[in-house]
Amino acid sequence: MKKSLVKIMIAITVLLSTTINAQTKNTKTEEIKVSGNCGMCKKTIEKAGNINDIATVVWNKETKIATVTYDESKTNKEEIAKRIAIAGYDSELAKAKDEDYDNLPGCCQYDRE
Repeated sequence: MKKSLVKIMIAITVLLSTTINAQTKNTKTEEIKVSGNCGMCKKTIEKAGNINDIATVVWNKETKIATVTYDESKTNKEEIAKRIAIAGYDSELAKAKDEDYDNLPGCCQYDRE
């Protein structure tokens, strides 16, 4: 009985380890320079770039760098940058349309290059 239980536990461990490796295998983390000014910018940039179970964005107000972690089988950093641009924020990969930038609150309207 104990030997069977040990074999089952080993099988479960191997199965879980394979599943975890498959989930993290396609995960990639990169940095994107994104313009912005304040805490409200941070909230909007991160909300625009985050996609449940696909992408996570963390933007640093001081460095203007967004760290993006994503499942590269489902998206890429260019697509994430486009989502952020639609929210009104320029990045090194995608520029926001003028009307999207103009819709930002005054404190969020950074100096455009």
